[in-house]
Amino acid sequence: MLAAGLTRQLGAGDGPCGSVRASAVPRLGCEKHFRRPSFGYVPSSLGVAMFPESPHVVSVGLLTRAGGMPSKTPVVVAFLFLLISIAVIIAIAFVQIHKKEVFSPGLKHGIVLDAGSSRTTVYVYQWPAEKENNTGVVTQTFKCNVKGPGIATYASNPDGAARSLEDCTNKVKDKIPYRQHNSTPAYLGATAGMRLLRSQNWSAAEGVLSSIHSFFNNQPFDFRGAEIITGQEEGVYGWITANYLMGNFLEKNIWRAWVRPHGAETTGAMDLGGASTQISFIPEESEQNPNVSTEVVLYGYQYNVYTHSFQCYGRDEAEKRFLASLVRTAMNTSVVENPCYHRNYAVNFTMKHTFGSLCSAAYRPSNYQPDNSITFKGTGEPALCREKMASLFNISACGEREDCSFDGVYQPKVKGKFSAFSGFYYTAHALNLTGYFSLDEFNSSVWSFCLNNWKEIPLIMPKFEEKYARSYCFSANYIYYLLVHGYKFDAESWSQIQFQKEVGNSSIAWSLGYMLNLTNMIPAESKLIQMPMSASVFAGLLFLFTALSVLCLIFLVISLIRAC
Repeated sequence: MLAAGLTRQLGAGDGPCGSVRASAVPRLGCEKHFRRPSFGYVPSSLGVAMFPESPHVVSVGLLTRAGGMPSKTPVVVAFLFLLISIAVIIAIAFVQIHKKEVFSPGLKHGIVLDAGSSRTTVYVYQWPAEKENNTGVVTQTFKCNVKGPGIATYASNPDGAARSLEDCTNKVKDKIPYRQHNSTPAYLGATAGMRLLRSQNWSAAEGVLSSIHSFFNNQPFDFRGAEIITGQEEGVYGWITANYLMGNFLEKNIWRAWVRPHGAETTGAMDLGGASTQISFIPEESEQNPNVSTEVVLYGYQYNVYTHSFQCYGRDEAEKRFLASLVRTAMNTSVVENPCYHRNYAVNFTMKHTFGSLCSAAYRPSNYQPDNSITFKGTGEPALCREKMASLFNISACGEREDCSFDGVYQPKVKGKFSAFSGFYYTAHALNLTGYFSLDEFNSSVWSFCLNNWKEIPLIMPKFEEKYARSYCFSANYIYYLLVHGYKFDAESWSQIQFQKEVGNSSIAWSLGYMLNLTNMIPAESKLIQMPMSASVFAGLLFLFTALSVLCLIFLVISLIRAC
């Protein structure tokens, strides 16, 4: 019975043991491979496990299906896993090596407070930490106008200067990532208003700056100090700002890399503030004077800039001097006619307002009483207004010199395009003039505006504020005299002046140039090479799929040996 059962399972025999199909063990003799029934596996001489005899089924070699053929499913699955594992290993290696990305270490931020004579403005700038040729590619991201007057007016109340900054400072905190607060440098630069206060009362100026220091010491930013910048610095920084925003230092090429523009020329800059005015430009090479030039190095290139700041020639201080000169020559000092104010307009100023400034102190009358009031009555006479402007400029101090502006100050001949901003822009805008326009257009607009009755002014000005509106006729005629008789612009060169407030979304102000210059001193950070996955994740995946591949390979080799 046993022999017959085996014969039925293994096929007809040719001898006492019969023969075994290809899937069974080779015929090496019955006595070596067939035993009595037992519980457990019986090893063969080939090391292949033999199943015990059973009255139902006897299997030899690999596990078999019902028909006696070995199952191929585990082999196929192992083979597929091997292919998948190898593919995954190749894929992650390729991605990790060839798809690495270069990331910037991030953006740096900086805060500049422009403490002008009439108001303080807070700017937030940012730039890539790695920089371009040691200078940051800076952009303005936020601007906040501080409520109230300039910090110089807080001479008798220094703490008030600090308190005025609270609102804008709190807004700035929301514009800079919290984790960067401690590393964000903050600077306050005070201009002509504080320069005048320091000249009049040094201790009062120091008291204002000290209160601001104390205020920022309790803020999360890296406060680098409050300083009074020179007029020369203010002029150069304004020049840097104008040229930077116009793309005269850098531009992006077709590969989106920052490069220096081919053949780009710089633009001159003119800033009209409340207490001072600045002109800055690069003159013809033959007229450059190293003794009066400022060397500027930006993005790896050097520029020699002529710049001069005229103290007391800002719009507000110039008007005070003008009013003081009218009082000095008036027959009646209690009511004084002003040809630069509109008809039917009158305003009362104390003597302190008119003569209290260092700029107008020389005009004080012998009966000067700070609290006494003077009424200025407008007559709306633009021709007389312009004629009286001559009293503000000492043109004769230059004699016959052509390289001189006024007050005996050296100035080479103006050259090329100019950007006129701050007070220049606001005055032109009040006359409905912006951008480029001719000298004739300017004069025509000035005459038309100044001849208006005061009652008509609110109707022709979209944003009417008395303290500004009353002075635009004066400002326009003052600008004409400053540019034409002072800086020596003629009809041709005037057409090269662009009156503008900003470029893109960035204001034209000295503060941006100040930050650009400071980024030369702020250390750069190296770029970071970042892989698609971290080293630990990459190593873990590589080990996992390599181990899986090895196991699959071992299984397939064993299966192949068994199948032979």
